[in-house]
Amino acid sequence: MTSIVKLSSKGQIVIPKDIRDALELREGEAMRVRRSGQQIILESAVMADEKISYTEFRQRVPKYSGPPVAADDMNSNIDRLFAGWKV
Repeated sequence: MTSIVKLSSKGQIVIPKDIRDALELREGEAMRVRRSGQQIILESAVMADEKISYTEFRQRVPKYSGPPVAADDMNSNIDRLFAGWKV
């Protein structure tokens, strides 16, 4: 599917309906925008199957500079943070 869209004065574009329908995009859905050379990549921010290298993971996650934390405390915090996630 290829379409021509125009950039508004506010920097907005409209994703054509056939593409929104095919990708099951809904109003208010979070999107990730990134640049790759002269291309703009727009993708769903919820990508369950995204695979990244360990190097890229380390680049995305900031280095921890706080006080030492016990493993049990980390695990309980992780459990709390991910309690509502569907796997």
